[in-house]
Amino acid sequence: MDLILSTRNPTKAKQIIALFEGVTVNILTLDDVGVAGEAVEDGTTLEENAEKKARFAFEHSKQWSIADDSGIFIDALDGRPGIHAARWAGDNTSTEDIMEFTLEKITGIPLEKRTATFKTVAALIDPNGITHFFNGEVQGTLLEAPQTPCPPKMPYSALFVPKGYQKTWSQMTTEEANA
Repeated sequence: MDLILSTRNPTKAKQIIALFEGVTVNILTLDDVGVAGEAVEDGTTLEENAEKKARFAFEHSKQWSIADDSGIFIDALDGRPGIHAARWAGDNTSTEDIMEFTLEKITGIPLEKRTATFKTVAALIDPNGITHFFNGEVQGTLLEAPQTPCPPKMPYSALFVPKGYQKTWSQMTTEEANA
């Protein structure tokens, strides 16, 4: 069975493909199936944006399609950037620019108050066009400086330490991060 993953983010694709290891599902990205363009992420919730991306892949392939939308909700910033995590530093900003913008926003906040929740919603669209949602969240802390370079399009992974761990997501193996 083919499953179209509606992303062009190589880091995200690697993480999601690893989740399906050992399952007889062939994960294909938009690039793999020759789909041009991208979905417009103008929803007001993670669910809406995940569904828009999955629907984009489905409309071009008519196959099982999946997409996620994620956001980081920083407690000291009243939940910001939330669903705007990828663009809150402005449109067309680099991964490093988003990370630096985030660090500026939390400058002076003590480590114990740098708590945040990383939330993800996955939308899976079946061949009948019906959407199924899956939700997950991880609580953690944002460090004062990155511990490693950020993987492409993952501006928080070098700063975010999941609760119960001593490493940032970018320091973890794909298996550790997926756990």
